[in-house]
Amino acid sequence: MFRNFNLSLLKDKYLNTKIIYLMDIILSAIASTFVILSINLLADSKFYAGSYFLSYLGVSILASAILFWITKTYRIIIRHLSIKDIIPFVLSALGKTIILAIFVIFTFGFSKAVYIEVLGDFLMTLFLLIGVRVAMIIAYDTIKTRINDHTGQMKVIVYGTSDKSVSTIIRLQNSPHYKIEGFINYSESKHDITIDRLPVHSFNSEESLEALFQKNNADAVLFASERDAQLERNRLIQFCTEKQIKCLIMPSVDEFPENGQILKPRAIKIEDLLGREEIKISVKNITEYIKGKSILVTGAAGSIGSELCRQLVSYGVGKLILFDNAETPMHNLRLELEDANKDLDFVPIIGDVRNRNRLDYVFRTWHPQIVFHAAAYKHVPLMEENPAEAVHVNVIGTRNVADKCIQYDVDKMVMISTDKAVNPTNIMGCTKRLAEIYVQSLGTSIAQGERQGKTRFVTTRFGNVLGSNGSVIPRFNDQIAHGGPVTVTHPEITRFFMTIPEACRLVMEAATMSTGNQIFVFDMGVPVKIDTLARNMISLAGYVPDKDIRIEYTGLRPGEKLYEEVLSNAENTLPSFHEKIRIAQVREYQYENASRVVEELERLTKAVDIPALVRLMKDTVPEFKSKNSEFEQFDK
Repeated sequence: MFRNFNLSLLKDKYLNTKIIYLMDIILSAIASTFVILSINLLADSKFYAGSYFLSYLGVSILASAILFWITKTYRIIIRHLSIKDIIPFVLSALGKTIILAIFVIFTFGFSKAVYIEVLGDFLMTLFLLIGVRVAMIIAYDTIKTRINDHTGQMKVIVYGTSDKSVSTIIRLQNSPHYKIEGFINYSESKHDITIDRLPVHSFNSEESLEALFQKNNADAVLFASERDAQLERNRLIQFCTEKQIKCLIMPSVDEFPENGQILKPRAIKIEDLLGREEIKISVKNITEYIKGKSILVTGAAGSIGSELCRQLVSYGVGKLILFDNAETPMHNLRLELEDANKDLDFVPIIGDVRNRNRLDYVFRTWHPQIVFHAAAYKHVPLMEENPAEAVHVNVIGTRNVADKCIQYDVDKMVMISTDKAVNPTNIMGCTKRLAEIYVQSLGTSIAQGERQGKTRFVTTRFGNVLGSNGSVIPRFNDQIAHGGPVTVTHPEITRFFMTIPEACRLVMEAATMSTGNQIFVFDMGVPVKIDTLARNMISLAGYVPDKDIRIEYTGLRPGEKLYEEVLSNAENTLPSFHEKIRIAQVREYQYENASRVVEELERLTKAVDIPALVRLMKDTVPEFKSKNSEFEQFDK
């Protein structure tokens, strides 16, 4: 019965405004009729009957129609009625009363009976207008609750009592999928309060959580923000994963699609728990710098490059030139940008940074003003096995892009580097350090007048980004989906993590604020133990680590560190314009020497002379000491 009622009457949750307008006029007329009849009955008089009654009722209806139209009371959504929404009803009833008072005084003159009559009309009109709406809300909620009990809604408790937490009720109160049972909050003292007629439950121990969920029989806990989830990752979320209670989160603003569609709550991911407090950037300055400019992004179809493209679009880029050698990812990015930004002027180009002629074509055809260089080989074990290709892309490719920036008067080139360039222990990290050396020495030679050019060079270093292509989190997710085992190289290995949007925002900030020739390092927060990461991901997926899904330790891979270097401490960096960005203190190289090394590296790369290639890398970057690698034999 209730299921059918839901489909037939509650399918459209909004009453027609014409019906509401007519309803209010009728309620106002009923109020006036009630007052006149009551006065006649109490005074035992027929004085107000007959033609006077009809005239009074006519004035009441006309005045109500005009005032309800002026105050737009019929547009107020009944089920969302709040205290402030009562004001238009008070004004409408008051205006009607004033008009009726003028009519009665004009007809009979002022008397005590007139005062009682118009005051009674005001109170009765207001009572009916608001009372009927309250009754409709109660009826709607009652019917909806009974319908929900028959349609298997998920019973949800919202974490916290912040404005964000309370606002989730408004977003979900009419959802056919979720039923909000109340709020849950950590507190040492138990207190009984309600918010929007929903109870606030307190917990301070695992026992109190056990009792709370047994009593409420909730299916899930809903977090309003990543910050709330991070606060409870070792307490409430851990309890819920052990008890197989779902942990949900409201999507952030970054996740909302361009069409403004409201997203539903989703399951908490490990990225939500590893994130940090939102980093504030100078949106105004970035917009002023980016807006209307022609910008080239190399490696545009990769994890960092594609996110840079998305953010550049939001800052009003004039022309966006996408450059990548990966056909399918480039095709997918093109479709995404076309769907989300109908007026965007962008050019997708298949090309390789190793090909100088292809680069020259791009620069002379579109003349970019800013270049974001994100193209690189990044996987440590693979580059340890293919050092010539690592040098060819990461060093020679960067040299090619930088030289074209000089040749075609690019204003600024921003190079994306890595924390693995700090005291490198692998081929990949050393190639990125060599690229840094070339770019910085080139920029310094221009600044000192030793070489012609106007381009300023900026380098940004940061650690692992969450969810990037081929990184640990997508790999763990895939292993969990296939039932395990989840492979961790070492039980003590740790890594720093940053979200892709967070890293790209800081890249934009550095690009905007830098005067050139600096290497910026980002505050990566605290390191994360990979073994703990794997166990948390297994638990969030609803399994028990080492019982449902086994964790297997495979040993450190060639070139892999147990602990990554801390990027932004006071000993190796200087403060900058942003608290999360610092300037690296590094040894400077002469451009002539750096250029000569790169030319020799290019010769050895083409000859695939691996021993000589690695020896030259170690001579140029003396802090490069191989770990767990065949190239340890070349360390001095």
